[in-house]
Amino acid sequence: MNTAILLIGGNLGDPKLNLEKAVQLIGEIAGQVTKKSALYQTAPWGVVDQPDYINQGLEVQTEMDAPTLLQCLLEIERIIGRVRQEKWGSRVIDIDMIFFNADVISLPELKIPHPRMQLRNFVLTPLEEIIPEFKHPVLHQTVSQLLAASPDKLPAYKL
Repeated sequence: MNTAILLIGGNLGDPKLNLEKAVQLIGEIAGQVTKKSALYQTAPWGVVDQPDYINQGLEVQTEMDAPTLLQCLLEIERIIGRVRQEKWGSRVIDIDMIFFNADVISLPELKIPHPRMQLRNFVLTPLEEIIPEFKHPVLHQTVSQLLAASPDKLPAYKL
């Protein structure tokens, strides 16, 4: 069994409903959702002229390997209505794999740990709620330590 740490988020349509649907589909298709953070509202990162995002961290127990899980998550995004247009642009749903066990994976389509997660409070804040002592396999700091040292000035507000 593998442990995947995911961040789900969105800012189009009904983000809370879309996140709920993503959690349901992940549980049905990908594996058992064993931990969920609260929902967090954050200002957009990158392209700022768009609505705020709602994000949530998840821990998932899965029998899939990381590349297979990625394909499954992309299919769940498609089912919910994700259309990829603009990098960092508005979206109905986004499902990012942040960690997969304590693995370090570098494939053209998949980088684990997520290469910019330590720079983004909208990732770190929900993850600190569910895995505060998990140690980043490359940076060798816990999620709590990464959040404390984050250069990101955008707060994540618990809903």
